Amino acid sequence: MENAKSVKLILEDGTEIEGQSFGAFTSAAGEVVFSTAMTGYPENLTDPSFAGQILVLTYPMVGNYGVPGEELYESISKIFESDKIHIAGLVVNYYSEEHSHWNAAKSLGDWLKEYNIPGIFGVDTRMLTKILREKGAMLGKIVAEQDVELHDPNQDNLVAQVSPTEVKRYGTGQHKIVLVDCGTKTNIIRCFLERDVELIRVPWDYDFTTLDYDGLFLSNGPGDPKMCEPTIQHLQTALGQDKPIFGICLGSQLMGLAAGGDTFKLKYGHRSHNQPVLLTGTKRSYITSQNHGFAVDTATLPAEWDMLFENLNDGTCEGIKHKTKPFFSTQFHPEAAGGPEDTEYLFDDFLQAVAEYKAAK
Repeated sequence: MENAKSVKLILEDGTEIEGQSFGAFTSAAGEVVFSTAMTGYPENLTDPSFAGQILVLTYPMVGNYGVPGEELYESISKIFESDKIHIAGLVVNYYSEEHSHWNAAKSLGDWLKEYNIPGIFGVDTRMLTKILREKGAMLGKIVAEQDVELHDPNQDNLVAQVSPTEVKRYGTGQHKIVLVDCGTKTNIIRCFLERDVELIRVPWDYDFTTLDYDGLFLSNGPGDPKMCEPTIQHLQTALGQDKPIFGICLGSQLMGLAAGGDTFKLKYGHRSHNQPVLLTGTKRSYITSQNHGFAVDTATLPAEWDMLFENLNDGTCEGIKHKTKPFFSTQFHPEAAGGPEDTEYLFDDFLQAVAEYKAAK
């Protein structure tokens, strides 16, 4: 890339890595994390769960298929996971300035510039990933002309920053589902609308217990789940009832906390499209897409709760379920845009539970 300016990636342990700028030539700080996904950067960069993070992509070439143009489906994006880029910065090995794809509308660098997000390329991302695996996710900063202070986004209420501020409604289907939006990916909304539901999308701290609904869904989102105290309180009320509840990612952690369990921060998190999980009590495993830095501590769950899925790499909890009530969650993303879609059937399981609950009333 001709005339690229020099920038640095600086980690909290003092590691300094020189590279070249693409995207916005500006400085930014955040938590440095890595993803091993080989494709899907338009979806990853617009995932609200990445808010406050400097994302390292381990795939060696990035940008070669550009960025697609926006299309709408039921007033939401048909392609992206939200209406903007949420990462604080992007780190890649080789940035392909030239892009070629049938639906590309712009380059990755130009897209980053639109949102004033810095990128750095020419970095040995394999070496950097080894550092993060050994030492854990670290604070860091991309430094252009002006230096910035290190900042820990996990000290912020990131959910409050990415959640909508008003109630939105979609569809006119047979089941009325409340979606608690803590930073939801739009593909979750698409998955519900394809299944003929009426969806009521509410802010993270909205008292949804005042609404008339058939089932409750808890979305993904960024940061420490313990920051979502109002959500946890409302969820505790919902757990005292029998209406079906389904949570994904942060939603799984919130369910664990509301049930009386605890959560903890993973060393470097799970961010990829190839995480293997086991359906507990069976020999059935799935390859899943994930993006989270916290997990439920199953040892702290009350006796009426079980682990539903287990991560086959490190044994951590990938979902929980109630033994007698229709409450369950997954730490991974069944709706993953970019794939895999092996577990999308869980949306059907949830709506089947909703139908059975309504029939039994």
